[in-house]
Amino acid sequence: MPKVISNTSYFQGKDLKKNQDIIIDGNIISAIKERNPKENSHSLVVPGFIDLQIYGAGDRLFSAEPSIESLSIMEDDLLKKGTTGFLACMATNSKEVFNECIKVAKEHRSAAKNCLGLHLEGPFLNPKRLGAHVPAFVRKASLDEIKKLIDFGDGVIKMMTIAPELQDEEVIEYLLNSGVVVSLGHSNATFEEATAAYNKGIQTTTHLFNAMSPIHHREPGIPTAVFSHDKAMASIIADGQHVDFEVVKFAQKLLKERLFLITDAVTACSTGPYQHIQKGNKYVMPDGTLSGSSLTMLEAVKNCVSYCGISLNDAVKMATSYPAKLIGIENLTANIAAGEQANLVVLDDALNLKEIIFKGGTV
Repeated sequence: MPKVISNTSYFQGKDLKKNQDIIIDGNIISAIKERNPKENSHSLVVPGFIDLQIYGAGDRLFSAEPSIESLSIMEDDLLKKGTTGFLACMATNSKEVFNECIKVAKEHRSAAKNCLGLHLEGPFLNPKRLGAHVPAFVRKASLDEIKKLIDFGDGVIKMMTIAPELQDEEVIEYLLNSGVVVSLGHSNATFEEATAAYNKGIQTTTHLFNAMSPIHHREPGIPTAVFSHDKAMASIIADGQHVDFEVVKFAQKLLKERLFLITDAVTACSTGPYQHIQKGNKYVMPDGTLSGSSLTMLEAVKNCVSYCGISLNDAVKMATSYPAKLIGIENLTANIAAGEQANLVVLDDALNLKEIIFKGGTV
């Protein structure tokens, strides 16, 4: 029997469509019908959130406990929070840990729910802009190593953050031709170097403003290169800790549909090279270095609306259609229309979770 989300609202382009019944048959939205007579809609339906950079959830930090069980726990925890698609992120680490995480992701692929693959944030970064990354594992990429890494990944590596100013042209070209989304991050590139990287085809930027050359009135840096480019995208951590809300507001005004949300979330961990300690709504390393966030995607959306002057429609797109388009899954998961997959989040008037629907079923 079809499932019906009755008398709800949803965004269609720039418009808010009210008094709608969304009918779900199997895992597909089969129809959307306007109710008559009209009455006040009592919920808002948005696409499921897409997080392209998250390290841990459900008290599991994937790199510290790389197992199918860890990925499954992360999947279930994130589904309950409305994230219907995510990339499990790997920080700079040893080759052994990277290989084990890739091996687990490949083994889990056939049974994966909302895990879309891996985001490798490192190890090919700039030592001058490491943030919480471990210097001992950072190195320049060789073409041979990149080829072996991509071959071993067998399609589960969906995104990679690199410092392009330190890499050979052949490495960047190979990555761009491999189908991996390449992101400029943990980089000390000048405005000119970053612009050249975007012109070569590097699509996006990792956690804008964090771990990169800053804006200076005589040295424009990476953020200015992103703002000035016509295609380059950027992710941002909208927690008020990694980036001040006024700066998030400023960036969104300039970038519009080229800015998307990530959580960069971690969990508490006391083993391995990344030992995260929660302090309020952020995590730090034992030496006090800011590491990951404690955000959920819904919290990031709320922060954009409440503190950054960003419209709800735009904030939702920053968490859904923009990241989905970047990694090529927009038509599978980020639209509300007849014939689309039913990955949906139902919110009340205060933007609190009411219901999560994944592949047509209630989570």
